Amino acid sequence: GTQVTVEIHHKDTTPPRFKLSFGKGFQRTEGPRPPEAKDLHAYPWDKSSLKSMAVDLQQFEKLDAYALKVDVKNSVEELVKALLKLARTDLEKVRAIWMWICHHIEYDIVGYHNKSQRLSKPIDVRFKTEVSRCILLFPCSIAGIQCMKLSGYSKGYGYKMGKTFTGDSDHAWNAVYLEGRWHLLDSTWGSGHVDDAFTKFTFRYNEFYFLTHPALFINNHFPDNSNWQLLKPTLTLKDFEKNMVPNSNFYTLGLLAAHPETAVIQTVNGKASVSVDCRSATLFMFELNGTDEHSFMTLKKHGMKLDIYPQKTGSHKLQVFAKPYKSSEGVYNHVLEYVIECKSVDKATRFPKALSQPVGPSWFTELQGFLRPSHRDPIIHTNDGRCSVTFTLGKDISILAELHPDNSSATEVIRQRHIMQIHHGNQIELKIHLPHAGNFVLKIYAKKKSDPGNYTYIFNYLITCLNTEVKWPAFPQYYSNWAEGYEILEPLSGLLPANRNIQFKLKIHGIAKVLVLADDTYTLTQNRGYWEGTCNTSGCREVFVTVQENANRKVYTQLLKYEVETQ
Repeated sequence: GTQVTVEIHHKDTTPPRFKLSFGKGFQRTEGPRPPEAKDLHAYPWDKSSLKSMAVDLQQFEKLDAYALKVDVKNSVEELVKALLKLARTDLEKVRAIWMWICHHIEYDIVGYHNKSQRLSKPIDVRFKTEVSRCILLFPCSIAGIQCMKLSGYSKGYGYKMGKTFTGDSDHAWNAVYLEGRWHLLDSTWGSGHVDDAFTKFTFRYNEFYFLTHPALFINNHFPDNSNWQLLKPTLTLKDFEKNMVPNSNFYTLGLLAAHPETAVIQTVNGKASVSVDCRSATLFMFELNGTDEHSFMTLKKHGMKLDIYPQKTGSHKLQVFAKPYKSSEGVYNHVLEYVIECKSVDKATRFPKALSQPVGPSWFTELQGFLRPSHRDPIIHTNDGRCSVTFTLGKDISILAELHPDNSSATEVIRQRHIMQIHHGNQIELKIHLPHAGNFVLKIYAKKKSDPGNYTYIFNYLITCLNTEVKWPAFPQYYSNWAEGYEILEPLSGLLPANRNIQFKLKIHGIAKVLVLADDTYTLTQNRGYWEGTCNTSGCREVFVTVQENANRKVYTQLLKYEVETQ
C-alpha cells in the first residue's frame, strides 16, 4: 500500500518538469543488469530473422487493435493499467505499450531545434502529443518490465553519408529484458518520420524497429556503451561511420545484402558497381543524381547488379528503390543510398538515351512469356552488323520490336524495318540488320493476341557494332495481311538493284496464287512449300508482292513492298 512519488527535474533547472505517482497494483521492477554473453548476437547478420526473438505478429493483432483504442489521459499509471488489460506475458506488455506510444505521441521537432524547449521525458501528465519521446522507460517500469534508456549516435533525419560523429549523443532508444535476454527497440523511428526540412512530423508506423535484430539495429544506432550493441564482435565507431545504411524498407522487402558495404564508393577507371541480394522476386529502380542515365542495371534470379559510369568527376548521389514483383502497389520504396566519388570519367562508355532499365532478359521476362533466350547477356556484339535473337514463347502473345539508335530520334524505317520477325510454331526469331555502326537499343513489346489494345513494353537489349563499313538496307515493307508463319527467304533487302533479275523465295501458306508486280507481272510457282520465281527490275521504282487467297475470286492483296535503286 505504499505510495511513491517521483519528481523529474531537467538537469539544468530546479523546478520539477512533471511528477509520476506509483500506487499499489503494480509490481516493483528489479534493477536492470548489464548485458552478458547470453545477450549477444553474432555480427554480421546471419539473415535468419529481422528480430532478436521469435515473434508471431498475427498473434498480436487483437492486442494491437485494443492498444490503439486506449484513451486514458489522467495519469501514466492509469494508462499502463488500461494497456495491460489484455496482456498476459512480458512480451505482450511491452507490445501494448509500444503500440500505444508509436501511434499517439509525436516527435518533438521544436525540442530538436531548440534544446531549451525540449520536454525531458516521453510522456507528461497532461498527455500532450507534441512530446519528445525517445524512450518508453517509465511505462515499462510501471508494468514491471526491466527497461533501459540507451543513448548514442544515429543515422537518422539529417544524416549525411560519410559524416564523422563527435560530441554529445544525438538520439536515444530502449532495451527491454524479455525471456532472459536484452532486446532493442526504437519507438521514435517506429512511429513515423519527419520531412526533409525537419519541420513536420507524419505518423507512419514502422514494425521494423520493434525488437530489431542487433546486427541490423547497429546499421543506424551506435550506443555510447558498446556493450549495448549486443553484438559479438562489436562494431567500431569508424566502421559505423563508413558503412552504408540500408533503411528499414531494405529488410522488410526481403532484401538480404548489398555490396559494397561502404557508404562511399570510389570509381575504378570511371566505373562503380553495386549489387543487391534478395530472397524473392524483386523489381528495382535507381537514380544517379536524379536520372537513370549513364548506368546499366541487370536483374538476377536473387537480386540485381548495377554498373554506374558518372559523366563528371566529383561526388554523385545514388539512390536505389525496390518493390516486390507480386505487390499490387506500383510504388517503389527507397532502400539504399550511396555516394559515388568519381576521379576520372570513362569517355568510351556511352549508352543510348532510349535504353531502359533493367537491361536484358531475366526471370521477369520469363514470367511475361519469353523463354529460353538465345542471348542471355544484355549486350549483343556484332561485327558485320547482323544478329538474330530467338525465344520460345510461353504465352499466346503478339510481339512488337523496335530498334533505336544512340543519336537523334529514329525514323520509322530504322525503328521497325531493320527488324524481321520469323515465327516457327512457338519459336520467334528477330532478325536484325543494322543501318550503320554504333550502339542500338532493341526494345521488345508484347500483348495478348486476344487483346485489341496497345502493346506493353517488356525489356530491351543493347546492340553494339564498331565496324564503320556496316550499312545494311531495311527489310521490305510489310502490309497488314502479312501473317505469322509467313517468311521471306530471298530477297531480304528492301532495296533491290536496278535492271537486274531478282530471285524470290517466300513461305506463304493458305493462298492460291502469288504475283510479283514490277514493270511486268511475274507469277511465282509453288515448290515444296515455297513460292519461287524471278522478276526483273528494269523500268520500275517499286516492286510489290501480291497474293490471291481464293482461286475462285480474282482479288489480289498486297503483302510486301520493295524499292528499286535509282539508276
